[in-house]
Amino acid sequence: MKSIVILISGRGSNMEAIVRACAAEGWPARIAAVISNRPGAAGLAFAAQHGIATAVLDHKAFASREAFDAELQQVIDGFAPDLLVLAGFMRILTPAFTAHYAGRMLNIHPSLLPAFTGLHTHARALEMGCKFVGATVHFVTAELDHGAIVAQAVVPVLAGDDEDSLSARVLKLEHRMYPQAVRWFVQEQLLIENGVVRQSGGESQSFI
Repeated sequence: MKSIVILISGRGSNMEAIVRACAAEGWPARIAAVISNRPGAAGLAFAAQHGIATAVLDHKAFASREAFDAELQQVIDGFAPDLLVLAGFMRILTPAFTAHYAGRMLNIHPSLLPAFTGLHTHARALEMGCKFVGATVHFVTAELDHGAIVAQAVVPVLAGDDEDSLSARVLKLEHRMYPQAVRWFVQEQLLIENGVVRQSGGESQSFI
């Protein structure tokens, strides 16, 4: 039975999708805790309602990023996770933190990486005239929005699309893709060979 800790900063809709899928599909895993860096994060209430332990560590109370990450690591490790999942956790993590969870920390980013790392991905894609946008689940490394790609979702850009409409359509696919990627991890179906992730069960790693 794998133990999962999820980090959020807001509503945590991807966290909700993972929690629901874990229960509905009977994964060999449990969501041990949901942790937020923002005291008012709406996702904390959802977690508590589902009997999941919650914790808040306000990053504003720390003098440095390193001090926050060190304390966050202690809180996370108190739940002994096999996997750490970033679900809208709006913090840039330090190299020491990412090294500690190397190979067992996943993130979802709203672009087809390696394109459009960082913020405002859909607005930037529209400005560039992209015909497709999407999202990427990847293992986390010290380099922002890099790391081996686990799965990608592709969404066509339609006439009249704006940042909000694109974001909403991408998010629907995120809610399908991220739980699948987490399930693959807990079922030990992700193999990394020369920096490329393969799903050993033969399931597609692309979502449309």
